[in-house]
Amino acid sequence: MSETPPAAPRERSGVPATDSSRTGRAGTSRAAPLAWLPALSPDGWLLFATCGVRGCAYGFLSVVLALYLAAIGLDAVAIGAIFTAALAGGAIMTIALTAVADRLGRRRVLVVGALLMALAGAVFALTDIALLLGLAAVIGTISPSGKEVGPFLSVEQAVLPQTTDDTHRTSVFAAYNLVGSLAGALGSLAAGVPDLLGVEPFAGYRALVWAYAAAALALAVLFSRLSPAVEAAAGATAPPQATSSSAGAATEMGPPVRGTVAKLTALFALDAFAGGFVVQGLMAYWFHLRYGLDPAALAALFFATSLLNSLSYLAAVPLARRMGLLNTMVFTHLPSNVLLALVPLVPGLPLAIGVLLARNLLSQLDVPTRQSYTMAIIPPGERAAAAGVLSVARNAAAAAAPALAGATLAVPALGLPFLLAGGLKIVYDLTIWSVFRQVRPPEETAQLAAKG
Repeated sequence: MSETPPAAPRERSGVPATDSSRTGRAGTSRAAPLAWLPALSPDGWLLFATCGVRGCAYGFLSVVLALYLAAIGLDAVAIGAIFTAALAGGAIMTIALTAVADRLGRRRVLVVGALLMALAGAVFALTDIALLLGLAAVIGTISPSGKEVGPFLSVEQAVLPQTTDDTHRTSVFAAYNLVGSLAGALGSLAAGVPDLLGVEPFAGYRALVWAYAAAALALAVLFSRLSPAVEAAAGATAPPQATSSSAGAATEMGPPVRGTVAKLTALFALDAFAGGFVVQGLMAYWFHLRYGLDPAALAALFFATSLLNSLSYLAAVPLARRMGLLNTMVFTHLPSNVLLALVPLVPGLPLAIGVLLARNLLSQLDVPTRQSYTMAIIPPGERAAAAGVLSVARNAAAAAAPALAGATLAVPALGLPFLLAGGLKIVYDLTIWSVFRQVRPPEETAQLAAKG
């Protein structure tokens, strides 16, 4: 009897109520002691596992990648160019694979992406030729940021709403990002293991690059175990019925959704371009150049930043319930960007680290809320394609920044990457709130209707 009421929300979110892999899921989550962690189908838990594997691999690679490339003879400008190639390649592969994901199969696309990631890791471990490294970075998945850069996140974002209802969608995204962030923290910490074991630096860097390739092969195995339930449901192109503005007007869906996606694309591109100046690999290199931190110290620092990111995910869901998804996105992101700009301005290493840690305590509150918000205002049948476009916009814009940031690192004391990133991100925050403040997701519209 307790499983009957949640049936309607599953139907509203485009998830068939008769899907046996998800029957009883909402009922289980209602009884769970932690409201932010609803029950998931086996596919949902499998996606949490793949997110964790990637997060760990991205974490340790991003800490040592610039140091590894410098050790094989590349200068700061070349390193920035390869970082740009990696981010641009993530955009190219995302748009290529997500465009066909719903037609060829989401599971198949994820497996192909994992195999390309393994190939890229192997090339980075085997050669010091800049041209080959750049090519591998384009066709594979190399993360200089410690975060998602390839097609995986876009496809998984399209699948995750199918594992829950509208009420728990934000909780699922928060828990999913929490897993990735905690795994990234452990990965960042693991980057210091070779140094602590007394392994010669270059050998340690190369061992971690090989570990990255091995993690990609593990991803391919995990993705191959997904069930057919992850595929796009036939006819799932109808828009959500409860999405509207606070004034009661229906939000444009169907063909006009392209206008919404276009606005989000431009705004997310601005945010990502700003973030490209301070990807984790470049921040690690900046702290190495500016303060002389060694790999073990960098690993500890970015373990701490990732751990604080994880704590921010825990706060995202209750804040979103109280403030709304968009308000949580914007009004937690603003102070974090002010702190980001302050990192190079404060005197001494301890204060710089303290400001960076404070920034990371706030910086990720917008991630699950942004993902949940964008998926909520886009029709279920168009989510994979839209997520791909938005991811491409972020990756492509972010790709332009590292090459510029690499040049600014010639004078580390100026801290220009931090100043540019913080200022541009503040512009993004104010603009997205201005443009979308009247557009509400279904669950917030339902709450308003119930109140009045």
